Amino acid sequence: MALRVAGFVVNEASFAVGLQPSVGLTVSHISKAKAGVRGIFSLLSKGKEYREDEVKSYTEYLVFETKKRREMVHITDEVERIVGRSGVRDGLCFVSPMHITAAVYVNDLESGLIEDIGKWLEELAPARPDYKHHRTGEDNGDAHLKSLLLHHETTLPVTNGKLDLGTWQRVFYAEFDGQRRKRVIVKVLGME
Repeated sequence: MALRVAGFVVNEASFAVGLQPSVGLTVSHISKAKAGVRGIFSLLSKGKEYREDEVKSYTEYLVFETKKRREMVHITDEVERIVGRSGVRDGLCFVSPMHITAAVYVNDLESGLIEDIGKWLEELAPARPDYKHHRTGEDNGDAHLKSLLLHHETTLPVTNGKLDLGTWQRVFYAEFDGQRRKRVIVKVLGME
């Protein structure tokens, strides 16, 4: 059964939301989530049930203006600081670019791999002038396709007030049409 809670579609195992990363924090928002979230959080909390008024929602926006048109930005530390400020001890952190030519993904922080990812994306969605999207006057058809390939957003577990990532997992903002100001939303939901 799916429920709509504070703009999120919630079922027994997932959240669907969108976020986008950036260089400086611009907005911060804290609110209590509405009824219906208790079920998902009792699943995430080793069977312990929480009252609806104990579920917290915290939002910050990151703002990026990359120096290059295409750039991968490591944002794990920034997301971790937001989780810390949220006060959420057990829950989920949703990170999503608020633009359709960027992505957020999780992978290893290793320069060769990052270079390989860029090469792979260019092979699958090369920058070229003949995209039908360019008939609109735009020149970023490849950026839209690259965003689809890497996934638009990611949802991360929060345990004991910290991101609960695997040994090599790191969070990245992938920009494919940069050199202009873009936002990323980071929303943390859970119990204090």
